[in-house]
Amino acid sequence: MITPLSPEQRLERLLSRLGEIGYWRVRSTVDVPDWACDGRPLAAGQAWPTRTGVLTFTHPTVQVPADWPLEESRLELDFGGEGLVRLSYDGGGQEAFGLDPHHQRFPLQGRSFSVEVSAVARLPFGQPSPDPRLRVARLILLDPAVEAFERRLRLLIETTQALAGHEATTPLLIAAEEAFTRLEFPSATVPYVSRLAASPQLQEIWQLPDFVGQPSAALTPEEDEKLLAAAELLRKRLVELREHYPKRGSIALSGHAHIDLAWLWPLDETRRKAQRTFSTALSLMERYPEFRFNQSTAQLYAFVEEDDPALFAKVKEKVASGQWDPVGGMWVEPDLNMPTGESLVRQLLYGQRFFESRFGRRHQVAWLPDCFGFSPALPQILRGAGISNFFTIKLNWSEANRFPYDLFWWEGLDGSRVLAHLFDNPASVRHRYLNGYNGDPNPNALLHTWQNFKGKYLHDESLLSVGYGDGGGGPTDWMLEDARLVNELPVVPSARFALVGDFFAALAKDTADKLLPRWVGELYLELHRGTLTSQGRVKRLHRQAERALITAEAVDAMAALLSGSTPSRFEPLWQLHLRNEFHDILPGSGVREVYEVTEKELGSVIERAGGAAAESLGRLRDGLAGGPGKQLFVVNPSAQDRPLRVELTEPGDGTQQVEGAYLVSSGDTVPGLAAAAFTRLPAPGELAVSETQLENAYVRVVLDEHGRLASFLDKRAGREVLAGPGNQVWAYVDKPRQWDAWDIDADYALDGEELLEAESIEVLERGPHRVAVRIRRRFRGSSLTQDVRLWANSPRLDFRTTIDWHDRRWLLKARFPLAVRADHATFETAFGVIRRPTHRNTTWEAARFEVAG
Repeated sequence: MITPLSPEQRLERLLSRLGEIGYWRVRSTVDVPDWACDGRPLAAGQAWPTRTGVLTFTHPTVQVPADWPLEESRLELDFGGEGLVRLSYDGGGQEAFGLDPHHQRFPLQGRSFSVEVSAVARLPFGQPSPDPRLRVARLILLDPAVEAFERRLRLLIETTQALAGHEATTPLLIAAEEAFTRLEFPSATVPYVSRLAASPQLQEIWQLPDFVGQPSAALTPEEDEKLLAAAELLRKRLVELREHYPKRGSIALSGHAHIDLAWLWPLDETRRKAQRTFSTALSLMERYPEFRFNQSTAQLYAFVEEDDPALFAKVKEKVASGQWDPVGGMWVEPDLNMPTGESLVRQLLYGQRFFESRFGRRHQVAWLPDCFGFSPALPQILRGAGISNFFTIKLNWSEANRFPYDLFWWEGLDGSRVLAHLFDNPASVRHRYLNGYNGDPNPNALLHTWQNFKGKYLHDESLLSVGYGDGGGGPTDWMLEDARLVNELPVVPSARFALVGDFFAALAKDTADKLLPRWVGELYLELHRGTLTSQGRVKRLHRQAERALITAEAVDAMAALLSGSTPSRFEPLWQLHLRNEFHDILPGSGVREVYEVTEKELGSVIERAGGAAAESLGRLRDGLAGGPGKQLFVVNPSAQDRPLRVELTEPGDGTQQVEGAYLVSSGDTVPGLAAAAFTRLPAPGELAVSETQLENAYVRVVLDEHGRLASFLDKRAGREVLAGPGNQVWAYVDKPRQWDAWDIDADYALDGEELLEAESIEVLERGPHRVAVRIRRRFRGSSLTQDVRLWANSPRLDFRTTIDWHDRRWLLKARFPLAVRADHATFETAFGVIRRPTHRNTTWEAARFEVAG
């Protein structure tokens, strides 16, 4: 009696045999030797002369054999890094392709051509190539019959794997096994071993025969005939199986290449990544007319327009023809927790303006797949920019609570709402980087994306973006061939390429009279909480640049109104600022090379905007100041009234000298977006200070011997604010289980120590406008200096902390236990405020232990 194999064993055997077929996809090869690197000879297998910068590899003439069908011929290259391949054909015509580990075979339009490759010794995720060298340079002749059969069989087997336990798995296994029985591949030692020499099984042999590496003959006509018969049988069986096990669901595919503007590589490398990715997508469009490719981020298009105008012109053609799909409407895909509402408006203003000026249309879909949480102001801002739809997948990353919806109305602060969609694409069975928005149209991804779609009772189609991403690259021809063939499979959802805007339009139409779930308020990501504090210097520069731009524009507009002149244009400065709000720059999740550039660029924005503001202030002063006596001329660039508390660069009547400035204050208020001239200021309110106390008419603050707040008395209410020592400075071990720059673990507080002892406590400022006490602390090799400040006419106590940090893997926090009973706390957010619970009754509340505001 023969013991039958289990389904798992049968699958294992099928996969092994399938692997062998793959080694027969190439019928013949011809090496392409004699390359040059920056003008110096470079032989096959030779290492690059340097790993620094962009290198140019050239070959003057490549000749495709005359007896090779051109449509089956490819140029295969592997230079050990990322690059841009340019082919120039004899008699005219050029093509360009991105070169990376996933894009190494390129179709040909002519038989004779020269090659130029501009390459860097980096891999797609920014890591240095460990051994950059000319590994592969050859022409290959494909066997389309073998490739088509192997692809169909692989998809059938992958469907069987994805449907584990489904009643269709047994007939699928039988269909695959039946097809194999019809095949006849070479089994003689020389052709067999030569073809399979690169397989893991033969690589484990101690010593391969001498003939390995020599060309091996393709299939014979008899073997070809049996292959075609097996392929026809397989097609027939799939038709039968599809009739018996119909498809369930539909997936709208969108080609995509998520290109992080800067992350594990600097900005100049991103400019090259954009050219590579755009070139690859355009090439695929020529061969696959059904292919649709979406790309967000106006800044990327602006880079390509500047760096390669001919490439940009081709993109415009494909946008006009409906294959290229610009999405997003923003200048970049920004962080959406930390920028002010004005910055978010400018992201959309300059993004929509760019897309409309270049492509003749504004966008209606906010494409934000990878941002680390979303401000509750965003729906209102999006609707103001003409965007009514919102897409992300990032909420699927939350670690504590599963977000309940993937098709819903998202409602913001003022009641504005946008139609929101998420998809949940599982990790690929083929490649660890293919998941989420970096999708692959294989049976497992399609089936589980549909199964995970909770909104299928409202709409019969989910979105899925496909292509290698984060470091760009995009879809491959392999993916597009699969996208065609998956529609032959049983059970697996049908798939079609679609424009993102068309998908959302159909979604809105289909759900117009249906009751969709509604989510009100912020979309909080229960992950990557450390990005609210990582790279603190960049966050400070960003806020200073943002404030400098808003101030410069406001003061310039006021001066223009006074003089009747045309206001200045700050668009270039804003665009420089906005690109540094990208969701791996401002959050602090990039590498050192990123922040060397960011700090210079934000510093430039601050300096140039500050200079413009100073010039405008001079014009305002000259136009408005008048009357006898020396005047203090003050401008409030904010829309809100503000108390008169200013720092001057020069002394004046009644000023107080402090470190680097002269202070003046009074109880007066300067109206919003207004200027005021003061000839005489009333005396500031009462102030008192010692090493242990700061006091004015509103509050009394007492410091203990460690520089902590022992008491904070609100004199107006007669109430103590603190329930324990305030301004406790704690250092916690910052070693999360993964993603150091991104994450803070929920139990971080279990491993910490208070920086209790003060190195010194001294009075720094003694009034009459402001008093301050300076507290110095040390922690291992680092130091902290805190200036505790109190103005004469304010109940607010300010802490200015300067940190000179030299110790790794620590998280600093300040604790203020409050004697205040409140179920909710109010936080600032873009264009408004948000109330959050102060308790942890639910897992949702407990997960929000780090928030913006």
